Amino acid sequence: MVEGNASHPDADMDIVQRRLMFDDECILVDQNDRVVGHDSKYNCHLMENIEAKNLLHRAFSVFLFNSKYELLLQQRSATKVTFPLVWTNTCCSHPLYRESELIEENALGVRNAAQRKLLDELGIPAKDVPVDQFVPLGRMLYKAPSDGKWGEHELDYLLFIVRDVNVTPNPDEVADVKYVNRDQLKELLMKADAGDEGLKLSPWFRLVVDNFLLKWWDHVEKGTLEKVADMKTIHRLT
Repeated sequence: MVEGNASHPDADMDIVQRRLMFDDECILVDQNDRVVGHDSKYNCHLMENIEAKNLLHRAFSVFLFNSKYELLLQQRSATKVTFPLVWTNTCCSHPLYRESELIEENALGVRNAAQRKLLDELGIPAKDVPVDQFVPLGRMLYKAPSDGKWGEHELDYLLFIVRDVNVTPNPDEVADVKYVNRDQLKELLMKADAGDEGLKLSPWFRLVVDNFLLKWWDHVEKGTLEKVADMKTIHRLT
């Protein structure tokens, strides 16, 4: 088993992250989001596999707003294999190759996965984020290297939800959290662009911000998110 092999090239990987990398099976899809197989999270995030085999996996990004319409952001933990310590949207992960998370109708499998990971990462119980409250707004396809060895190549479902929740971050996953309003988010973007305080944003979060988020925020406040939902288009932002 990899955990016990000190000479393994990934022997210094955090034990929790290593278990997730080898135990979790991501859903492989083609560029039209049709399921073509499955592979470990480890194999799916090696840039050599992404480049040589064009491995593409399904993912989701949750944007959770409170009743004041502030967006919950998280800073990824220092032990994350890809993009450690970057700030990003509320929760970003993958539906797994299991029956409950493969359900295609109304993106139910992805919504089930989002509910699972909000508990895993932020301690938000399932009853506080019912699956029928997630609004799938769109899908985007992007590719982003992390540090040379690792990277992302994802077909990412963008899920929005407005709920007041109690947050208890899991330190294995999350270093910090904060709510921001639109003006505070714009300040964060300016700091990241200037490199202030070493602040970095995840590439997928930045793509959503630059292409969708600020115009969708109006619909969050008006309760009209369904008006901008488009699950037929795959936005190719690579």
